[in-house]
Amino acid sequence: MRTFLDDDFLLETRTAAALFHEVARDLPILDYHCHLSPDQIAKNHRFRSLTEIWLEGDHYKWRAMRANGVPERLITGDGSDWEKFEAWAQTVPATLRNPLYHWTHMELRRPFGITGTLLDGRSARAIYDRGNELLQTDEFTTQGLLRQFKVVAVCSTDDPTDSLEPHLAHARAGSPGARLFPTWRPDKVLGVEEPHAFNQWVEKLAAAADTHVATYADLLDALRKRHDFFHEAGCRASDHGLERLSADEYTEADVRGAFDQARAGRAVSGDQASRFKSAVLYEMALLDHARGWVQQFHLGALRNNNTRLLQQLGPDTGFDSMGDFEQARPLSRFLDRLDRTDQLARTILYNNNPRDNELMATMVGNFQDGSLPGKMQYGSAWWFMDQKDGMERQIEALSNMGLLARFVGMVTDSRSFLSYPRHEYFRRLLCNIVGKDVETGLMPADRGLLAGLVRDVCFFNAKAYIPVELDESAV
Repeated sequence: MRTFLDDDFLLETRTAAALFHEVARDLPILDYHCHLSPDQIAKNHRFRSLTEIWLEGDHYKWRAMRANGVPERLITGDGSDWEKFEAWAQTVPATLRNPLYHWTHMELRRPFGITGTLLDGRSARAIYDRGNELLQTDEFTTQGLLRQFKVVAVCSTDDPTDSLEPHLAHARAGSPGARLFPTWRPDKVLGVEEPHAFNQWVEKLAAAADTHVATYADLLDALRKRHDFFHEAGCRASDHGLERLSADEYTEADVRGAFDQARAGRAVSGDQASRFKSAVLYEMALLDHARGWVQQFHLGALRNNNTRLLQQLGPDTGFDSMGDFEQARPLSRFLDRLDRTDQLARTILYNNNPRDNELMATMVGNFQDGSLPGKMQYGSAWWFMDQKDGMERQIEALSNMGLLARFVGMVTDSRSFLSYPRHEYFRRLLCNIVGKDVETGLMPADRGLLAGLVRDVCFFNAKAYIPVELDESAV
């Protein structure tokens, strides 16, 4: 019987263990998509408690706590840090077979060095006190943690109206270690179905771009100005969180009409909104291609399902799920329109529903054009799939339908500075899949060939693909 979370956790063969320990384990991390706070990185934030760093903003844990009968006061409410941590610790035993059980104990082991103890109600106090003690040291500030995890770059997620002052301040400081880059996330420009919120955002955009936005042409001009500003601040990637790609046929009159209607505070119909979104997404894709950026599309989440708790707590608090939207045809139309004029940027597609794995893996193959290796990417297992089964299924779909050797690998997609053990989790699973194939005769036992594959997928493919400037001394 194996010991839980031993050195060879998830590694089922000697080949897998050798690949992980000798090749994958100590490689740096390029986190090209996450939701970490740029301000906390720039200010080298020191966390007040294990609750702040581990539980605040983590909707994975919040969902589990609610399912375990924990009242909202001890999740997002006014409970004390200790009360919330104790409630989480009492929930952890109920997460057996949920990835949270693995992640929790991996995060205790690294970076906190807490091993041989399972988190529960009995061990909570000692673990809480030890964690809080370590958080007061320089190795556990935001920048200290990034150094510990060998993170060479963090690409945050940023609205076009953001000032990017944390990114600029971090760059000016010239701090050794992880570099900080913005990522263009223009989702709010698509929200014409809700005119009040849309107009509030447009006014913020106008102020940020130092211009006036009265027409659709003005809107595009303001977006271009902000896109230029992001590029000057080091941004080299965009990201879009969408139910599906909008790729309807439209006329300029259609789009101008939808914009004018929303700006006048009048509701925009579903068809009108879809045509508007199709136009704006296309224009954004052209900007990304012109600047040599990578565009990312996170597709398929059904958000804000619980109206009562959305009104009470706001979005991104744990009430989203997988959606079952049509993906293939609109995605094909969108990518094909760009490719017809050879203006399709490097693209990463992520799906939230595993039924779409092979769909995404084969769709990217339609638009590989030989201009660079792996131009079109089927992205890492996302959100509800970033666990053992989901990661394995994503790797299998990519391997069967494309080139695993060109895969740009794992991202944290997290708001927590303690989420970097997910890269270790991914690396262990990757090595295990390769190791089992070798030992069953499905792959050759060629150490150089295998090590090159693992090394590239874990780090070097992303380094070549994401055009950000790294500190080469840290690589």
